[in-house]
Amino acid sequence: MTDAKSVRSPQDITPALIEEFDRQGAVCLRGLLSADEVALLRQGIDVNLAQPSPRAIVASQADDPGFFIEDFCNWQENAAYRRVIFDSALAPVAARLMQSRTARLYHDHMLTKEPGTRQPTPWHQDQPYYNVDGRQNVSFWIPVDPVSAAATLQFVAGSHLGPWLMPRTFMTHEARWFPEGSLQELPHIDARRADFNIVGWPLEPGDVVAFHMLALHASGGVEPGRRRRVFSVRFLGDDMRHAPRPWKTSPDFPGLSAELPAGAPLEHPLFPVVWEAAS
Repeated sequence: MTDAKSVRSPQDITPALIEEFDRQGAVCLRGLLSADEVALLRQGIDVNLAQPSPRAIVASQADDPGFFIEDFCNWQENAAYRRVIFDSALAPVAARLMQSRTARLYHDHMLTKEPGTRQPTPWHQDQPYYNVDGRQNVSFWIPVDPVSAAATLQFVAGSHLGPWLMPRTFMTHEARWFPEGSLQELPHIDARRADFNIVGWPLEPGDVVAFHMLALHASGGVEPGRRRRVFSVRFLGDDMRHAPRPWKTSPDFPGLSAELPAGAPLEHPLFPVVWEAAS
């Protein structure tokens, strides 16, 4: 585990913390969200769980004693998500970490593992599943329940520097995105963990993990009696561009390729600029 930093405002994002994000690909920001903001997110997640969108995915097997569900792109319908995305310190903090003049919303992502869920989240990078290219990006992983060291998100430090690795479906390991053989396969990290610099942090509500979309990451299941509700939101910086794919990305943005050409900035109502530096 590496040190986590107490961050209460964008001004707490120091040059040293930016350098750590650049070098490691993931940092822990202690106490970034207030108790009220965490309560709001908890409310939003519970509304989302009660009425999942058509984009929701059950990510655990039928015989799992728990239950793992994910949902995507609900900020326009979920008022609690929207308020935290647009009114909290997340967007200016994202801009500082990305060293970008702007922080543009990419998408939100809810991940809930109910008590006793065995299903791990396997090692993967996020960006190969997406329809964007560029280096200036950041994802925030925001639990609204305490998260133990066994259940937290873990990262291979420095893996965000490349290369891109083959994305596969989590439960069946199919290559539905890039053709077989077109990208390097993931190393067998769990079989030789001592060969990798693995970082991660136990978390309390209000703590936020910030990571690059190419950072290799994974997490375990959750203990019986402990719930792990997480809200994740992803921001794009100045250099990010639309990269249409000939396959369905995760999440999918139907019809977007007809509206935005390849290589264009993500200037579209789906991806509003949430924060911009003063001129």
